[in-house]
Amino acid sequence: MDFWSALQAIILGVVEGLTEFLPISSTGHQIIVADLIGFGGERAMAFNIIIQLGAILAVVWEFRRKILDVVVGLPTQAPARRFTANLLIAFLPAVVLGVLFADLIHEYLFNPVTVAAALVVGGVIMLWAERREHRVEVDHVDEMRWSHALKIGFIQCLAMIPGTSRSGSTIIGGLLFGLSRKAATEFSFFLAMPTMVGAAVYSGYKYRELFQPGDLPVFALGFVVSFIFAMIAVRGLLKFIANHSYAVFAWYRIAFGLLILATWEFGWVDWATAHG
Repeated sequence: MDFWSALQAIILGVVEGLTEFLPISSTGHQIIVADLIGFGGERAMAFNIIIQLGAILAVVWEFRRKILDVVVGLPTQAPARRFTANLLIAFLPAVVLGVLFADLIHEYLFNPVTVAAALVVGGVIMLWAERREHRVEVDHVDEMRWSHALKIGFIQCLAMIPGTSRSGSTIIGGLLFGLSRKAATEFSFFLAMPTMVGAAVYSGYKYRELFQPGDLPVFALGFVVSFIFAMIAVRGLLKFIANHSYAVFAWYRIAFGLLILATWEFGWVDWATAHG
């Protein structure tokens, strides 16, 4: 593992860890940063699968007590069964639409210009959602009904468009559908577990020939860095939303998206040739 490969792994691991669970689009940031540092092609596809697993492991570790309570309580406790059913209901739309459209979306929409536009549009929607009156029906994830889960599951599918943000879609969707900030954020974290693991397993099997033994040190480094920074991001977000709205993330999305569009419009960066 040479110095530049190690540095690329660290940079992309930091980006993945910090952005995966914030409503600012980890995929969008990965596409843009990978283009800028020249980390593309099939190797990058395999690397992204690994660092996403690092990020999701951080959430599993952070919520290990809740996960254990649910697993232990499944045979006898109705709340545990309801929570599990809600996760499955919310997970299913992404499975169906992902299998049907993932390849087409990856072929035509995985580029920095699409990401930038989605960042801006998503930021505007977040601002609108934050400024409307919140009507809280659900204070805790255990109080959710199946109808809440299904609606959040469908809105999560919007995140198939890079730049939209999976966590942003599910959190803002949760707020619009009557969940409290804490409930919407926590359910977004829990829903990330089956969604991201499922996507990683599917992609890992589909592109299994891309994993080469020689890449193991770089991939391991990215995995560890992603885990560490995802843990920091998850804990920081849970503390932040206790006393703040998501408006700061909306303004960041808009500013970052407009910056990328400006570099494209004025020819400062040729994103069309940089991508890939």
